[in-house]
Amino acid sequence: MQFADFWYIVALSEQLKPHTVLARSLLGEWLAIFRGEDGKPVALRDRCLHRSSRLSAGKVCQGALQCPYHGWVYDNEGKVIAVPAEGVDFQTSQQRRAKVYATKEQDGYIYVRLAENPSVDFAPFSMPHYGEVGWETVRVINRFANNVTNCAENFIDIPHTAFVHPGVFRTSRQQKLEMTVERENGAVSVEYRNENSNLGWYTRFLNPEGTQIKHSDRFYMPNITSVEYQMGRTRHLFITSQSIPESDNSTLVYTDVTYNYGIWNKLARPFVWWTAQHIIRQDVEILAIQGEVIAKYGTQFAHTPADTIHVFVESIRAAIARGEDPRLLPKQSAKVTFWV
Repeated sequence: MQFADFWYIVALSEQLKPHTVLARSLLGEWLAIFRGEDGKPVALRDRCLHRSSRLSAGKVCQGALQCPYHGWVYDNEGKVIAVPAEGVDFQTSQQRRAKVYATKEQDGYIYVRLAENPSVDFAPFSMPHYGEVGWETVRVINRFANNVTNCAENFIDIPHTAFVHPGVFRTSRQQKLEMTVERENGAVSVEYRNENSNLGWYTRFLNPEGTQIKHSDRFYMPNITSVEYQMGRTRHLFITSQSIPESDNSTLVYTDVTYNYGIWNKLARPFVWWTAQHIIRQDVEILAIQGEVIAKYGTQFAHTPADTIHVFVESIRAAIARGEDPRLLPKQSAKVTFWV
């Protein structure tokens, strides 16, 4: 198994309009993304075969992509279908074919998979309750100067919230919490106990009855985190992030905040968007600092019991990096007490 076997978001569906070409980076590969004549997304290596110009700087003509340098035209299979300089002498050739990658469109996202023959035919992750009646989704996109592992761990880490997001999300109270962490089948799941408040500015709205909160975190290989809060009878929230590896130290994160607040759904949208973006911007800053220190001193981390979830996530991603299948790792679970 390798990271290239999986599907990764490269754009929102709404970003990829007809006659639009987008430049993207994925696992160090440069991509030119556009819609073919049939409207389906196409992903080509962002390099013209002729003189190595960027195809993403070109234009889409009748569902084909024209290089901006000498006008070579590529169809949705990467085949060169026109060379202006050859005029009437032009003939198609199997040797003139750009690298093309598999694409899918799902839940309002465009996905690309780099592997031609993946070890397992995985499907793109299904975003929780996306498009369902009674649910609203707010989407934000942010770039982190750090790697996928550290981004994913940040998104499912409680202890940092009291210090990076004080007041907005949590405040340090030395409240005793418990969690059960489990690694199984290439995923990590966490169930929390003893939470009933400390949700920041919107505590009274999110949990007006002060009942115990049902809170769980999930990590799905290789790059997806999903946080679920169920607060009383009328507040249900998912925060799902897909961390896209542009390069070793640049990660583009697509985050869906999907919620069901009943009659408050539409009114809450601007508050949900602003709060999500404000919190994520704070995470962008702290992870940039972490990335600088890692670049200088490496990743010899000191762990506490509260970091058990991170250790499990790292074991899954390390297995893929070694070419192994993380689903074959032995099942592990731990009960942990920590304070926030």
